[in-house]
Amino acid sequence: MAVIDTSLRKESRDRYLTYALSVVSGRALPDVRDGLKPVQRRILYAMYHNLKLKPAGSHKKSAAVVGEVLARFHPHGDSACYEAMVRMAQHFSLRYPLVDGQGNFGSLDGDSAAAYRYTEAKLQDIALEVIGEIDEETVDYKDNFDATVQEPMVLPSRLPNLLVNGATGIAVGMATSIPPHNLTDVVKTLLAYMDDPEITHARLASTLKGPDFPTGCSILNSKKSLTDLYKTGRGAIRMRGDYKLESAARGKQLIVVNTIPYGSNKSQIVEKIANLIIEKKVPQLSDVRDESTEEVRVVLELVADADPELAMAYIYKHTPLEVNFPVNLTALVPVPGGMRPQLLSLKEMLQYFLDFREDVVERRLRFELKNLLDRIHILEGFVIIFDGLDEAIRIVRKSNGRSDAAKKLMKRFKLSERQSFAVVDMRIYQLSKTNIDDIRKELAEKQKRVDEIEKILKSRTMIQDLVRADLDALVETYGDRRRSSIIKDHVDEELNDTDFIVHEDVYAIITADGWIKRIRQTNDLDSTRLREGDSILHAHPLSTKDSVVFFTNLGYLYVLNVHDFPQSSGYGNPIQKHLKFRDGEHPIESLAVLSDELEPMEDYAYELEEGDTMVVISKKGLGFGLEIQGLDTVKRNGKRVIKLRKGDELAAICPIDANIVMVTRKGSGLRIKKSDVPVRNGAAVGVSLMGVRDGDELVGAASYSRGGKGVLLLGTGKERELELSKVKPGRRGLKGSKVVSRGTIDSLLR
Repeated sequence: MAVIDTSLRKESRDRYLTYALSVVSGRALPDVRDGLKPVQRRILYAMYHNLKLKPAGSHKKSAAVVGEVLARFHPHGDSACYEAMVRMAQHFSLRYPLVDGQGNFGSLDGDSAAAYRYTEAKLQDIALEVIGEIDEETVDYKDNFDATVQEPMVLPSRLPNLLVNGATGIAVGMATSIPPHNLTDVVKTLLAYMDDPEITHARLASTLKGPDFPTGCSILNSKKSLTDLYKTGRGAIRMRGDYKLESAARGKQLIVVNTIPYGSNKSQIVEKIANLIIEKKVPQLSDVRDESTEEVRVVLELVADADPELAMAYIYKHTPLEVNFPVNLTALVPVPGGMRPQLLSLKEMLQYFLDFREDVVERRLRFELKNLLDRIHILEGFVIIFDGLDEAIRIVRKSNGRSDAAKKLMKRFKLSERQSFAVVDMRIYQLSKTNIDDIRKELAEKQKRVDEIEKILKSRTMIQDLVRADLDALVETYGDRRRSSIIKDHVDEELNDTDFIVHEDVYAIITADGWIKRIRQTNDLDSTRLREGDSILHAHPLSTKDSVVFFTNLGYLYVLNVHDFPQSSGYGNPIQKHLKFRDGEHPIESLAVLSDELEPMEDYAYELEEGDTMVVISKKGLGFGLEIQGLDTVKRNGKRVIKLRKGDELAAICPIDANIVMVTRKGSGLRIKKSDVPVRNGAAVGVSLMGVRDGDELVGAASYSRGGKGVLLLGTGKERELELSKVKPGRRGLKGSKVVSRGTIDSLLR
């Protein structure tokens, strides 16, 4: 056994590159000329050439097709081969299916096709246009994987299949995603390009109009975006399902969705809409049901006086009824010595196909010319023999068999070997005068056709005319109307989240351990379930259209809509499940923010409005007045409200007022005036509002204008009322005086 001295790095690189090239050229990417991947080409060729499954014939088991393809051409898995054939038979996958499937070939709901032993298949009529003039020496062949038979390197497709049916595939380091188009539009675009090779991309895109998906749906791209897409080969097609309004019994209004985006799973769309209705995210809808048969029909029931456009705007935004189709016009293009992948513009795709068709037409004509010259050669021999027919008969009668007769005729009449054998093999009745007249007539017609072909081969313009005629014939036979409409002037409807929230009076509950939930205000608040050892921090009496602002120990502000609080009769959810808290972060205060629709609540101490100023104070007594702004722009990861020094945390928040009272854990209290508190509109370190002794920390603050009172929550869990005006006043930065003689304070509640 030979040992090869090499490096692991070199071998890994070489073998990976070999694998990558094999995937790119032999499996994942389509050929720009016939628009087929190797497995698709092999399936069509095997069905046509080996199994004779032509449209006029009968179907044959799909297992026979898969077996033939794997045995002779495609040494890969049977499931991949069958799936490729199934896709070519699905009317919702290909704009113009190439395989006529009989049996269960899957559905828009994501159902898989039946096993190949149960289904049958044959070619569609349009598949013959892809197979083209395969028997006329129009394309090159190569050995199959074991060199036992030959297979075509490309099919001589008359159909611009790559644009018409599109392609998707993932290779190594690259991918392709080409949307399907309407045949009539593609042919018009090809003819426009033939007429004017310098035509602009804008005019080409205008002629092509845009993709035409088999499932219908609307395309929302602007003319400019489509032009850029076809010019660069990259972009995205924005697809949206169509709907119409219908009236039902008892004055009900129905929204009927009759198309879905290409590649979408209808059952998943219905399921997502149903979940939105169950979760009361779309109050305009009361029910959804799928009444689809061969045609898509998803029925949405509207509640009384609901706005259907508003409901559909929400459905489009939150379900796959509106999605993007990524476009990547990458395909294999012919280069000297093989094929290479290339990102193409629309112009380049058209040019490659037209060059290919011109080459196929030329090779087809040369094949016809060769056969004509062969036939003319035989006919000329018949004419020569007819002029000396009696002598030829005598020679044949005196000869010793077929070969001897042919040899003597060849010598006597100066015939070629092929001519002499053709004469010997003639039947007696073919030597009649009538038959010879037919031969002379055929000879003249054949010679005339030869002259025509030779003239065409000398003129590229005439070859292009034949290509044009083939394209016109395609449109006449298979052309149809577009299924996808282009909405160029589309304007997205702005959504107001409150339009999709059902108004309900609730308690928004926040616990000391950071759990949240909402319950109806008709429920008994005292009986709500809490985890062992936990207690209610706040139970805000709000509606589902309001919001709650959280301040946390790490100095961040968060906003959560009451509608997003879990509706629960249990413990609810930890707040971290809804907001992106950092490690060790927990809420220390929560405030209610009412929607614009509602009037402020009277005498509710925990209400916050945009523009209010709140005093924020850390455990070490540093703080300032923060002007609350931009609550509607706060994201899930929060907004910093105070810059904390190492080892410090946010401890207290209260509204700014004439007097601010602060207390520490060990019972010290200080009252300062509003004028001592600097106001900022963004996060800051702040100033020392209260001096905190070593081993102590600030735990609470409250404000008042006249005769205010607060509640001290003592370390023992007991509450004690504190008259704020009796706390000793002082300037900011002082350490204050005792407000409780014994024990510790956990917080000061206003």
